[in-house]
Amino acid sequence: MADNRRSQVITQGVQRSPNRAMLRAVGFGDEDFTKPIVGLANGYSTITPCNMGINSLALRAEAGLKSAGAMPQMFGTITVSDGISMGTEGMKYSLVSRDVIADSIETACNAQSMDAVLAIGGCDKNMPGAMIAIARMNIPGIFVYGGTIKPGHYNGQDLTVVSAFEAVGQHSAGKIDDETLTNIERNACPGAGSCGGMYTANTMSSAFEAMGMSLPYSSTMAAEDAEKADSAEKSAFVLVEAIKAQRLPSQILTREAFENAIAVIMAVGGSTNSVLHLLAIAHTIGVPLTLDDFETIRGRVPVLCDLKPSGRYVATDLHAVGGIPQVMKMLLNHGLLHGDALTITGQTIAEVLADVPDHPPTDQDVIRPWDNPMYSTGHLAILKGNLAENGSVAKISGVKKPQITGPARVFESEEECLDAILAGKIQGGDVVIVRYEGPKGGPGMREMLAPTSAIIGAGLGDSVGLITDGRFSGGTYGLVVGHVAPEAAVGGTIALVQEGDTITIDAHARSLHLHVSDEELAQRRAAWTPPAPRYTRGALAKYAKVVSSSHFGAVTDKDLF
Repeated sequence: MADNRRSQVITQGVQRSPNRAMLRAVGFGDEDFTKPIVGLANGYSTITPCNMGINSLALRAEAGLKSAGAMPQMFGTITVSDGISMGTEGMKYSLVSRDVIADSIETACNAQSMDAVLAIGGCDKNMPGAMIAIARMNIPGIFVYGGTIKPGHYNGQDLTVVSAFEAVGQHSAGKIDDETLTNIERNACPGAGSCGGMYTANTMSSAFEAMGMSLPYSSTMAAEDAEKADSAEKSAFVLVEAIKAQRLPSQILTREAFENAIAVIMAVGGSTNSVLHLLAIAHTIGVPLTLDDFETIRGRVPVLCDLKPSGRYVATDLHAVGGIPQVMKMLLNHGLLHGDALTITGQTIAEVLADVPDHPPTDQDVIRPWDNPMYSTGHLAILKGNLAENGSVAKISGVKKPQITGPARVFESEEECLDAILAGKIQGGDVVIVRYEGPKGGPGMREMLAPTSAIIGAGLGDSVGLITDGRFSGGTYGLVVGHVAPEAAVGGTIALVQEGDTITIDAHARSLHLHVSDEELAQRRAAWTPPAPRYTRGALAKYAKVVSSSHFGAVTDKDLF
C-alpha cells in the first residue's frame, strides 16, 4: 500500500463529508479515496515553443498515474519565454518566474495535501522552479522534461534560436544582407521544444538526470519524438513506486548528487545559469554548496562534448550517441561521479549506468574520447577580485584569448549597451560594463544574450570582454563574466567603475580586477548613493525587496527571519 498519509487529511479527515463531496465532483469514486493523490504540475503554455508540446506529455503521465494506482490532480504552472522577452523590459520577470513557479507548486500541493508531485516543464525557469518546490516540500517527486527542439536548417547549416540573435549582430556589421537575416529568423525554430544547444534548459535537464530526479536518457530526447511521451508515462509508474517506498527528495538531493550534477555540467559545456539554480536548490534542501565548489570540480573534469553554443552540435546529436548516461559512465569510470548516489528509481547511479558502454561510439565526434577532450578542465570558471569580492561566473569554453586588459565602457542598462554595439561604438580591446542589472538592481537579473550575440555577430567575440551583475543566456559565449557580486545596487565595486578605468579579466588566474587604488575606490564609495527602486509595486518590487545575492543563488527566502 502506498504511503498517502497527507491526502488522508482530506479524504478521511474530520471534514470528511464536504471534502469527499468536492473530490467526487472532479472524478473520485469510492475506491479512489484510499489511493495516493499525486499533483501533476503541468507547464503547458503556447507562450513559448519550449512548453507548447507539454500538454500531451501531461496527459500520458496522467494516464500512467491512474494505471499505477494513484489519483492524479493536474494543475497549471506559469512560464515566460526568455527568448521572446530577451532584450526587453519583460526579461526582468524571467528569474522572478522561477520563484513564482516554485511557490505555486508548493501552494497547490500543500493546500490539497498531495502525496507526491510529477512536474513537467520545458523553458528555463520551469525546471529549477519545479525542483525548488520538490526540495522544499520533500514529498516524492520526479521531473519530466518537455524535450528539446530539433535544429532548424538554412543554407546547409544547423540553426538554433541563438543563430537569430547572432544574425542581428552580423547584419548590423554588414556581414549578411536582409534576405539572409530574414531566412535565419524564419528557420531557426522549426517546432516544439526547448532551445536546442546545451543552453540553460538542456543543461538543467541534464543536471536533473545526473542528480537522479529524472529518468535515464530523458534529458536529451526531442520534444516531438514518441520516446518522450513514453518516458513521461514511465516516469509516472516510477513515481508511484517511490511513494510506496517513501523515497524522498532529501534522500536523493544529497551533497553527492549536487557534485554529480556539477561534473556533468562541466563535461557537457553547460550554461552559467546552472550555477545560480543549483545554489538555489541546494539552499532549499539544506545542502551546503558554494561558488568555490564549482571551481573545485571544474579543475578536475574535462569538457567532453562539442556542443553549441561554443561547439558544433545540438542536444539531439548528443542523444543519438548515448546521451547523458554515456557521459556519466565516462565520468564514473574515472572516479568523477559518486556511483552510490540514490536515484528516484531506487537504483544507485552505478546501477543505472551498469549496461552503458565504457566508451562513446568511434564513428562520431559529439562526445570526445577521454584522452582527447575539448578542454582539459571545465568551462565555468569562478572569478574573484576587487571587482567581484563575492565571486562571478565566466564561461570560458571557445575563448581564444582568456585574458584581456582594456578600458571600461560603462553602461547603466542592457539597452544602452546594445545600442552602442549596434552603432559600432565598441572596439576591440574594450571591456564593457553593464550594471544595475543584478537580482535587486534590475530587478530580476536579466540575461544579456542580445548584446553578447551582437558582439559575436560583429566579429568582436575574441577581442571584447563584457562584465555584468546580470546573467547570461545559456546561448552566450565569449569572454563574458556575469553574476558579479556584490551587485551595483547594493554598492558593489562594479557600481564605482568609471568610463576609461582599466580592467583585467583573467580566466586562467580566475581574476577580475579593477586597476584603481584602494584610496580612490574609498573616495568613490563615499560619494556613491544607492539608486531609488525602479519599481514600487507588484511582483518586481516584492522580488527586489527579498531576493538574495547571486552568490547565494538569488533565493527569495534566505534572510526572512
